[in-house]
Amino acid sequence: MFLLCNKKNISLINKGVFFKFGGSQIYYQSRGGKNKPVNIFLHGWGQSGECFKPIIANLKGYRNITIDFPPFGKSEEVEGFTIFTYVELLIAFCEQQKITKCNLIGHSFGGRVAILVSSLRKDLVDKLVLIASAGMKPKRKLSYFANVFCYKCLKFLGCATKNAGSNDYKQLSPAMQKTFVNVVNVHLEEYCPYIEAKTLIIFGENDDQTPVYMAKRLNKLIKTSKLCILKHAGHFCFIERQIKVCHLLQNFLKEGL
Repeated sequence: MFLLCNKKNISLINKGVFFKFGGSQIYYQSRGGKNKPVNIFLHGWGQSGECFKPIIANLKGYRNITIDFPPFGKSEEVEGFTIFTYVELLIAFCEQQKITKCNLIGHSFGGRVAILVSSLRKDLVDKLVLIASAGMKPKRKLSYFANVFCYKCLKFLGCATKNAGSNDYKQLSPAMQKTFVNVVNVHLEEYCPYIEAKTLIIFGENDDQTPVYMAKRLNKLIKTSKLCILKHAGHFCFIERQIKVCHLLQNFLKEGL
């Protein structure tokens, strides 16, 4: 069930550099005047808002906001989070900042959050940009299912290795490992058709984390979307093809599709 957090859990400290959500300090940065259109940048898993600095430097005339999703960047570690808790965090932040309309720009994991917010709170999102967005159910090879079966057998026998799992998983605390498992196992195909915001989908043709077939699925499910595949680029296409992505964002945020 989707529940908004209690506003009493939110407080501004340190001149707006942090806000409190669920008892934890969440770091954010806001650049630009408060009376300008708002862009909120949502980073990928294991990253922070800092990764968007070169893009933001080229987006003039907006209030550009980055949020460090916990436990990354300067935000504190949290417990009991699911993908929907991150959605609640973003909506709570907008309420606290009195943001009633914004553009969401999400990369990878940030795209998951952006998809859910855009489908569940249509009134809040003007335009949506999904860069190498996660959230689509992956195509699994037979070797994947064989590895999962072997792991479960070893675990049943009490021999499962502690080193099992991806690098992203192994680098997390036990509490955040539970969050990671929840996040990657929630697929968002059912939410995409409810998105009404004009949507720009940007993927790198060589992306091996969120392959191009996921971009095409997003494009098909989101009726108001346009797809752009960048040649010679991978999962961090907004860094590899920075000038091109800046140009796409400037045109899209100003003129739409």
